[in-house]
Amino acid sequence: MLPVCAAPLAEKKTPAALAPTARRPGRVVVLGAGNILLTDEGLGVRAIERLPLLYDLPAEVEIIDGGTCTMEMLEDLEDLEALIVVDAIRSGQPCGTPIRVAGDDIPVFFRSKLSPHQIGLGDVLATLELLGRAPRRTFLLGLEPHCLTLGIELSSAIEARMPELLHLIANELAALGFGVSPQIETA
Repeated sequence: MLPVCAAPLAEKKTPAALAPTARRPGRVVVLGAGNILLTDEGLGVRAIERLPLLYDLPAEVEIIDGGTCTMEMLEDLEDLEALIVVDAIRSGQPCGTPIRVAGDDIPVFFRSKLSPHQIGLGDVLATLELLGRAPRRTFLLGLEPHCLTLGIELSSAIEARMPELLHLIANELAALGFGVSPQIETA
């Protein structure tokens, strides 16, 4: 789980179609981080499991279960066009509040470590930066957690907000220039 001092996302209307804006070359990784044994701490991993079930994603978008991220992820995350990290984000907002952080605000997360995977992810990003192979853009998307106790199911409060988080991820990909479309349900 990542701590943050950022404000929650403002409610905004999004178009039904998630057509790409300007097409960006390169590869994008959507990384689900978190510990699935600690209820809402696992929301990043649970989100990336569901994302390709609800949205058709282009080949340039890779989904990675980062779990509790370690240095083994260096090769997977180097030289990306963009990295979207999905995780539980502690911000002091009401539970289920969607949070988005980008750009210069991201290093603030790694000054205060609240969970084991946060240390690993911070180390990975710092190493990539040192090597000159950091993602060109990095985004953190998530929800304010409700419960962090032992358990493999998300809390009902977070489960109820999961569709909103998935839509937020799809919108971020569309804003990066990648065509994302909802899966067509067959009867």
